[in-house]
Amino acid sequence: MKYILVTGGVISGIGKGIIASSVGTILKSCGLHVTAIKIDPYINIDAGTFSPYEHGEVFVLDDGGEVDLDLGNYERFLDIRLIKDNNLTTGKIYQSVINKERRGDYLGKTVQVVPHITDAIQEWVMKQAKISVDDDGSEPQVCVIELGGTVGDIESMPFIEAFRQFQFKVKRENFCNIHVSLIPQPSTTGEQKTKPTQNSVRELRGLGLSPDLIMCRCVTPLETSVKEKISMFCHVEPTQVICVHDVSSLYRVPLLLEDQGVVNYLCERLDLPVKMRARKLLTKWKELADRSDRLLEKISIALVGKYTKLSDSYASVIKALEHSALAINHKLDIKYIDSAELEAATLQTEPVKYHEAWQKLCSAQGVLVPGGFGVRGTEGKIQAISWARKQKKPFLGVCLGMQLAVCEFARNVLGWEDANSTEFNPESKHPVVIDMPEHNPGQMGGTMRLGKRRTIFTSSTSVLKKLYGDVECVEERHRHRFEVNPELKDHFEKKGLHFVGQDVEGERMEVIELDDHCYFVGVQYHPEFTSRPMKPSPPYFGLLLAAAGKLQSYLTKGCRLSPRDTYSDQSESSSPEVDISELKFPSL
Repeated sequence: MKYILVTGGVISGIGKGIIASSVGTILKSCGLHVTAIKIDPYINIDAGTFSPYEHGEVFVLDDGGEVDLDLGNYERFLDIRLIKDNNLTTGKIYQSVINKERRGDYLGKTVQVVPHITDAIQEWVMKQAKISVDDDGSEPQVCVIELGGTVGDIESMPFIEAFRQFQFKVKRENFCNIHVSLIPQPSTTGEQKTKPTQNSVRELRGLGLSPDLIMCRCVTPLETSVKEKISMFCHVEPTQVICVHDVSSLYRVPLLLEDQGVVNYLCERLDLPVKMRARKLLTKWKELADRSDRLLEKISIALVGKYTKLSDSYASVIKALEHSALAINHKLDIKYIDSAELEAATLQTEPVKYHEAWQKLCSAQGVLVPGGFGVRGTEGKIQAISWARKQKKPFLGVCLGMQLAVCEFARNVLGWEDANSTEFNPESKHPVVIDMPEHNPGQMGGTMRLGKRRTIFTSSTSVLKKLYGDVECVEERHRHRFEVNPELKDHFEKKGLHFVGQDVEGERMEVIELDDHCYFVGVQYHPEFTSRPMKPSPPYFGLLLAAAGKLQSYLTKGCRLSPRDTYSDQSESSSPEVDISELKFPSL
């Protein structure tokens, strides 16, 4: 097993996640099996109880793990399926050590950070690195480990110490360290400054880890003199200083690393079993990047949510929209709308914001209402859904978005004026969305309906069923506490709102579709978590097709795009021995 540790210096949020994913991608394209682990030094057990403004969205895995959004990057870049133990937090480590101490596993010894916590970290990493993440069940050959935060933080010290010991335990030829640092360029002088990187590397070396590659994040490409200066002061060869400057699209990052010889260096340094055969490395990524840069025709989608001030709050949703837009040759234009600004109360207090929000909504070609928690902004979302339904605008509601679409229909079509979710109004006479019994109401963490669940299509004419490739059922990831009330189902279906997808028992409503509408779909699950650059998520793909006016022709052609819209069949997949010649959709 080969281990690649990615650390970061100077500032957090420097792009370690994308760089770790890109390193994994270029190694996977050489035919290696790659897995990834993300270490978060916070004391929370997992990311489940965070506000999206803390660390961005909470990403959900197949096994229901609520994890950092970087695991979403790993899954999308590497096309792998991770589990909750691939996200390691200080909370998890301390919990496991304390549980061992309570059981008496340490035989009365004093339990300390060194060696007990550091040993637990190393054992966790070694155990998790062996677990298969590919569909074929093969054991990974390379494990990319990203250490969150910044070198020098108090909370990440035990992890740095653990890896200092770890490099000797697994031997030098099986471990290497990539350090990601910032090269600021003050606008006053326009000169690239190396001092922050020098200090960051000095700190890391002082803690016992020597970087093998220094990846420099900068606005413009590194000048040769700057590269040589970093090489001289940071004790590495100039070829080990890699420039990762800002690029037009994320798909360019793996290509950028490959162009600078990262694969050759890692193969040599780690003695990787790669036959450097003549091959078109990462053709697929190059094609995606070129395609992304060439797009001219825009398509605008209104994203109506409550965390719109930070785009990371909806990272997977945005990626799913991008994948679908790219698949139909359109440039995505997301109009972020704070749902509270669509409410009548805003008209009284801030009329300008109110009218601007409505102007954005009315000018969009499609409307998306993503998941969320809490009552704030829900009435604004209902207003947006109502407008999309009446104006026949393509609409997709995800999780809470679907529940609110049901509430809106109940109020405005069935005439139940107080129809609501019991989450927001427990006293409602028409509780169309109710609390579900699959959790313990006492605790907040890990108490929802989480992870992969099966949805069975109950209608042969369902648009979504066709978009999924006419399968009988799909497996998608869930994260919610409330459900549409199954007892009221018949009232909706009589008026044209059909529940075309249900769970295995037929008790939980999973998919809604509206008659006489180009695309009005709601899903209780989160399809964005399984969207991939080459395999867009069908509900999002349908929304983009409908917004571009191509949905009907796509369905008539048996769910095939016209030749100019499909990916070239020359592209080479990032997975060994698989060629992607056309769009594939997830199926069982």
